Amino acid sequence: MPYDLTDQLVIGVASSALFDLAASDEVFKSQGEEAYRNYQEENIDDPLAAGVAFPFIKRILSLNDIVPEGGEPFVEVIVLSKNDPETGLRVMRSIAHYGLGITRAVFMQGRSPHKFMSAFNMALFLSANKDDVRDAVALGQPAGQVLDASLDSDQGDDLRIAFDFDGILADDSSEKVMSESGLVAFHEHEVEHVEEPLPAGLLKNLLMGINRIQRREEELRKEADPDYRIRVHVALVTARNAPSHERAIRSLKEWGVTVNDAFFLGGVEKARILEILKPHIFFDDQTSHLSAASKVVPSVHVPFGIANQGTAKLEPIATGTDPGQIGAAAPSSESTE
Repeated sequence: MPYDLTDQLVIGVASSALFDLAASDEVFKSQGEEAYRNYQEENIDDPLAAGVAFPFIKRILSLNDIVPEGGEPFVEVIVLSKNDPETGLRVMRSIAHYGLGITRAVFMQGRSPHKFMSAFNMALFLSANKDDVRDAVALGQPAGQVLDASLDSDQGDDLRIAFDFDGILADDSSEKVMSESGLVAFHEHEVEHVEEPLPAGLLKNLLMGINRIQRREEELRKEADPDYRIRVHVALVTARNAPSHERAIRSLKEWGVTVNDAFFLGGVEKARILEILKPHIFFDDQTSHLSAASKVVPSVHVPFGIANQGTAKLEPIATGTDPGQIGAAAPSSESTE
């Protein structure tokens, strides 16, 4: 019988997001394909250093230890890489070294594997390659570009996730009103349509999957032990404020999803809140918010909607390229993972 991923939260991660591939990338770009192959073979037992998404992936996989013996895991993480299978061996050995529960992978020689996201029922794909992420989002897939940030130094086992609302959990229909008509018209529009839930955005299913884990954690641990400390915590951090806050709350309820905390900031700098909240990952669609946020917490740009039409683009992280363009001409820094 085929292995069924339907009831699991499935996340795809490029090796560029999971590990620091700067040294490997430099060898590939400066010395070519054969030298790159030799370098990976010579260093196959030298684990790659952690990348920006590593703490998030490690923490979300750790939630599988809540699952009763013999039960299906809550979370499945699958590597999606441009490396070919041979040069991808070092990635898989690094995964084994760190004890990450990742056994499935897709290696595509010099090509982005994001087109296979739907086959695995993925709720998220993380990569450092902005072009791959934009291509995935253009196909309606939930993808995000990890940005350079200080790595998580928290030694606990909890998981804190923060989401922007418009363009992330919701679509960009309200942002279009804001962009075209201004703040006053935006608030008027949201009050007028307060009873009408917004269409869901690309990451709604990710939140839904996280909510499922939260409910199972309550059932399996909290109900049996009232002193148990819940490990998964979700926050909404949005530039909305009253009176437009109500439509956001009502939309979440209508979709059947929940957050633990909500920050309706009305223009207050998000980074000031995030620095205190300390999420292990933060998702936003606007580069204007992420430029500051990525300096204090691991951040992900989801290049969706009107906020990303004709705006400045954040560069991919310098320490997270994926040189796996084996069999192709040496790429520029713009086209590597």
